[in-house]
Amino acid sequence: MTAVPHRAYVAALDLGTTSSRCIVFDRTGSPIGFAQRAHRQILPQPGWVEHDPLEIKARVAEIVQGALAAAGVVPSELAAVGITNQRETTVVWDRATGLPVCNAIVWQDTRTAGICDELAREGGQDRLRARTGLPLATYFSGPKIRWILDNVPGVRARAEAGEVICGTVDTWCIWNLTGGPHGGLHVTDVTNASRTLLFDLETLQWDDELLSLMRVPRAMLPDIRSSSEVYGTAVDCLPGVPIAGDLGDQQAALFGHAGFRTGDAKNTYGTGCFALLNTGPTPVHSRHGLITTVGYRVAGQPAVYCLEGSIAIAGALVQWLRDNLGLISTSDEVETLARTVPDNGGVYFVPAFSGLFAPHWRSDARGIIAGLTQYATKGHLARAALEATAWQTREVLDAMCADSGTPLADLRVDGGMVRDDLLMQIQADVLGLPVVRPRVTETTALGAAYAAGLAVGYWSSMDELRGQWVEDHRWLPQINDDRREHEYANWKRAVARTLDWVVPGDVDAS
Repeated sequence: MTAVPHRAYVAALDLGTTSSRCIVFDRTGSPIGFAQRAHRQILPQPGWVEHDPLEIKARVAEIVQGALAAAGVVPSELAAVGITNQRETTVVWDRATGLPVCNAIVWQDTRTAGICDELAREGGQDRLRARTGLPLATYFSGPKIRWILDNVPGVRARAEAGEVICGTVDTWCIWNLTGGPHGGLHVTDVTNASRTLLFDLETLQWDDELLSLMRVPRAMLPDIRSSSEVYGTAVDCLPGVPIAGDLGDQQAALFGHAGFRTGDAKNTYGTGCFALLNTGPTPVHSRHGLITTVGYRVAGQPAVYCLEGSIAIAGALVQWLRDNLGLISTSDEVETLARTVPDNGGVYFVPAFSGLFAPHWRSDARGIIAGLTQYATKGHLARAALEATAWQTREVLDAMCADSGTPLADLRVDGGMVRDDLLMQIQADVLGLPVVRPRVTETTALGAAYAAGLAVGYWSSMDELRGQWVEDHRWLPQINDDRREHEYANWKRAVARTLDWVVPGDVDAS
């Protein structure tokens, strides 16, 4: 398909965990218009995290209007729009009315621990890993769909009758943009489907045996498409604009880095922290606690797979220091506060607020601050919070190198936290590797735009996209190996103390 010549821009909708944003990009991949709106984090009880899908729908309309106004662009000037989303967050809604049957269950939510434990009794936590690439964990979408079917009155019967449907946030957004109850498209892409525990990595389709095991009716699920293809045309917010890209946020960030070669790696620092390594057209099954996932699929080409290390809490820890403790007034102040001390003062912060994800996969873990003495100040707490993100990244990258058999030459980074120069220096020190920030740090939205633009011929090839990646800054390690490994050993001792905290009968052990 060839882009209409007067359509000079591409837009992306980045539907994140704490906010949604719309960015308009020009042909060089530079952002020219931006709008962002936060949505509520609903916390009904310990371990539960929810979003209001109707609030997210309303935010999409607001950010589209805001970004187009900021760019001085009208919808007819857009060649395409791409979608990227917080993955695993699950919405179930009425096909006829478009109303959700309950709040969305967010990826961080741990209420499905009982379902996962039940499924793991036969074959253990890794019983589905060979087929899905995933451990049985509360993180993924399938158990969340099962929980809604089992616990919201009447929904299972309505699902079996074909009256309610489900999807991740990309599916919810595309369905609404293309007409909702009046002919809306019910689709997702391979990257989001690969996060459900219902999807076969080899066939790239929903798996009937997995659906039966999870007790999820196939009729509820969206059609699975490539990450870069024209799905349909928007009728709401962006009338007449082709919707042509759809990737989970971390895969979109890899795409935005033009990480198209086997061995390319990136780490995104957002609410959580997510490292991806391109392993090429063949899935690599992890022996060290990582996820095997679909990285992307361009229409007409084979799927590309990744190893992923998923960390639940990164930027969310800074928000916790701000909102729960009042230690800082804005998130940006954490760097200033952390710079008031030369080191962590012996303090280690393990933010296992929702258990530990990769490489541990322990839903029984809970957060800990270790090493406190009277010497410790709020500056030490701030620095320990930044170091927590860096040490968690070290753990997953060590596992990644062990699985792939290939050491990393450097680490490309993106996400909101990469504005924090101190954190980036700490990350280089912790890894003993160069850390590289690109000129455009909104890499997740850029990846969705790239996928959409590629599908409509706005960009000619992946080689063209690769040529647009430009380095902004590079941090080199400044500490020696002995100090690095001493600090890492202390971090691992702190992690060990978070385990086995939640026991049966605890409030959030459901």
